[in-house]
Amino acid sequence: MKAVHFGAGNIGRGFVGLLLHEGGYELVFSDVAAPLVDAINAASSYTVHEVGEGGIDKTVTGFRAINSATEPDALVAEIATADVVTTAVGPTVLRFVAPHIAAGLAARETSRPALQVMACENAINATDLLRDEVAAAAGEGWADLQSRAVFANTAVDRIVPAQPDGGGVDVTVEPFFEWAIERPPFGDNPPQIPGAHFVDDLAPYIERKLFTVNTGHAAAAYLGARAGHVTIAQTLADPAIAGQVIAALEETSALLTAKHELPVDELADYRATILRRFQNPALPDTVGRVGRQPLRKLSRHERFIGPATEAAERGMSVSGLLAAVGAALEFDDPDDPQSQELQQLLRETDASAAVTRITGLGPEHPLFVDLVEVVHARQRRL
Repeated sequence: MKAVHFGAGNIGRGFVGLLLHEGGYELVFSDVAAPLVDAINAASSYTVHEVGEGGIDKTVTGFRAINSATEPDALVAEIATADVVTTAVGPTVLRFVAPHIAAGLAARETSRPALQVMACENAINATDLLRDEVAAAAGEGWADLQSRAVFANTAVDRIVPAQPDGGGVDVTVEPFFEWAIERPPFGDNPPQIPGAHFVDDLAPYIERKLFTVNTGHAAAAYLGARAGHVTIAQTLADPAIAGQVIAALEETSALLTAKHELPVDELADYRATILRRFQNPALPDTVGRVGRQPLRKLSRHERFIGPATEAAERGMSVSGLLAAVGAALEFDDPDDPQSQELQQLLRETDASAAVTRITGLGPEHPLFVDLVEVVHARQRRL
């Protein structure tokens, strides 16, 4: 069995690639970073170091890497004979991955089983987005190619912090992980991925993760950065800020219960587990790393505005989420282009227009007025 994985970074090697290796797949990493591709190809194995309670070291073997920018034909040939294709590149990069998959499907023998494609991204229904991009790349040929692949959405969760210097292609991660995968697209032939669980309805798992892990992580980052903290663990050791993060997550949990009928007590346990993970002393994750790309994280269907809009539409409380949004608007990191773009937008655009530009919401939405006030508050301090 063979798996092609797009994105040979820390998530790719330390989470998705590790589980595919444990499932018995030969691993082919695809990336555009030439030094990383070269380093992977120079290694015969790498180690995934799980740090924290219960963590162990795991060794990955049987892999190679291809530079998709300089070796597209080799990559297409690998996809044409692969069993599984996965991604961990970021939702905005999927459109660049799609043409390679389309070409691989075109080169695939029709006698082979359908290619199993899963986008492992921090976004809702990312695989649907990837499928649409593949279809667009294939053009009129998609009608003949679509039977050669099945696309399944996934929800993935594992904290992989910035890596220590000198670690090579080894990866340091937390012991906890979750990989939920849609079952129906695969019929009776799901991929062999130990530790993954297959579910009939993925939506509750995706939103539970996005609106708890991602919302909580980003809230801690922005609130912590505003208070002058350096790491997420330091931030959550501050009782006042921890209380603000909890308030935001209680609002997202209330939405998840109302929308998906997830039990209140189970969500309370899930929140507590997430907050313990964030405070893992062996993972000194920084507010700068977690907070980067604030424009993406403040967009319409992301971790703050996504749940806040749905809660506001239901007449539910959003004050905790709005407080986190206010902190995100203050995130000013000179090394993060999106942060600088956000600050420039806030300086040069009136509040109403800024809300629409940042969140995609218009004046007709019940959350709009509150967001305008949050933006006004930030602009008064610029």
